[in-house]
Amino acid sequence: MNGHRCFLIILVVFVIISCNRMKQKADLIVTNGDVFTVAANIPKAEAFAVKNGKIVAIGTQDEISAGFDAPEILNLKGKIVYPGFIDAHCHFFGYALGLQYIDLSGCASFDEVIQRLQSEKHTEGKWLVGRGWDQNLWTERHFPDNVRLNQLYPNNPVMLIRVDGHVVLANEAALEAAKIDKSNSFANEQVEIKNNILTGILSETAADKMRSAAPVPAGDELSRLLKEAERRCFAVGLTTVSDAGLDYDQVMVLDSMQKTGALSMQIYAMLTPNEKNICNLIRKGIYQTDNLVARSIKIYADGSLGSRTARLKKPYSDAPGQSGIIVTSPDSMKTLCRMALDNGYQVNTHCIGDSAVSLVLNIYADFLKGRNDLRWRIEHAQVVDPADIHLFGDNSIIPSVQATHATSDMNWAENRLGHERIKDAYAYKSLMNQNGWLANGTDFPIENISPLLTFYAAVSRKDLKGFPEGGFEPENALSREEALQSITIWAAKANFMEKTKGSLEVGKDADFVILDQDILHVPIERVPSTHVENTYIKGVRMK
Repeated sequence: MNGHRCFLIILVVFVIISCNRMKQKADLIVTNGDVFTVAANIPKAEAFAVKNGKIVAIGTQDEISAGFDAPEILNLKGKIVYPGFIDAHCHFFGYALGLQYIDLSGCASFDEVIQRLQSEKHTEGKWLVGRGWDQNLWTERHFPDNVRLNQLYPNNPVMLIRVDGHVVLANEAALEAAKIDKSNSFANEQVEIKNNILTGILSETAADKMRSAAPVPAGDELSRLLKEAERRCFAVGLTTVSDAGLDYDQVMVLDSMQKTGALSMQIYAMLTPNEKNICNLIRKGIYQTDNLVARSIKIYADGSLGSRTARLKKPYSDAPGQSGIIVTSPDSMKTLCRMALDNGYQVNTHCIGDSAVSLVLNIYADFLKGRNDLRWRIEHAQVVDPADIHLFGDNSIIPSVQATHATSDMNWAENRLGHERIKDAYAYKSLMNQNGWLANGTDFPIENISPLLTFYAAVSRKDLKGFPEGGFEPENALSREEALQSITIWAAKANFMEKTKGSLEVGKDADFVILDQDILHVPIERVPSTHVENTYIKGVRMK
């Protein structure tokens, strides 16, 4: 009898050992979760296994635990999992640099701008740089001048960047440092002059020249800023960012930090079409590593609506003498489109006003010639003439939008456009219907970096106070499923990354976020308070 019992015990142990040996080895098993995969074949799951940064199996808890063994088991205890969020249009490098600037966001007047400046300690002769002011939030909604800055800081160059980045206010010391005066030749009246004096307001190319004159951190300080920007992105669930307009040296800094392990953020780089980028990257074809892809050219067609530099077909309703500007000439755009086509690059063009959108859609059409899979993009597409919208679908042109722009601009945009033309603005649903999908981003640092706020604005069409009650132009709201896809799989597709990220599927990167509530089903007003508990890139915890 004892011998029989011993035999049974040995047999059971043998079976257990054999079963364990039959299990596949993984690095991480995520189990007991409420997993939204954003995949068509398995929309929901309970568990998945990760090996070498890739998802190797996904399914029920019993299926994964029966088939896999791993040294790390992550028991979610019913918590919510989504694919890692992807920002389809932002300025990651610029956001990092901006962390050193004086924060001017939300200032209710120019007096408050001055107060924030004066609260900062400064050294004589050193630059003072602030960002985030918006005259549309002030009682008198006109651009300030530099008179008070000249009085307060005669020996300090001062540069104050508007929230959209398209306009800066510079004092006389900064103008002198940047060598900008009335003799400069800037197209399209980009230097404001009143009573034969520079007011300090510069836009577009002139603003770019001013920004380039300010000192830029390098070495350890730059690395610190980039790592802090990365930390903040991970905190809101971002695992990939599309940086809209990078110079060659910036791309190389990011590439170097990624390769040494100092930076883990995955980056899709849109390249500024300057000589260094053209010679070192674009003409050599697509540049790709495990964490960085450079395969698109970023062009600026016009400016911004808030600055009245967006190019409109008809004059601004609140400034009848102005119609905005074209920043890049049509001939230059065509040259860049040809270069992109010849070198396998995508073209992503900033277009805000209906005239700029129309111009670029027609230039694209001359190259694309109908349906295609080149995925050339219109960035922002804020105001689109209904007569032009079919060109998106006719030529497979992708709208790359930022849902929070609609809810940030809605309080003043109608003043710019008028009662009728505002109906053609921020038309995300109509744009999505052209190809059946669109990409969504934040445009940070212009807007908050959180993709959850992008989701909320796309669905509710309300601000964080719940205004307006029925939503701003609610007919152009996205469904929750569409909004989720726009910051996951569709954002990946806009970057040619849909085979490796954007959904939780076998063979894809194990990029995922753990949330404290289900944004697809909780009351929409609760979405902004959703907490990102953890962010994972390739199966490694980032937060």
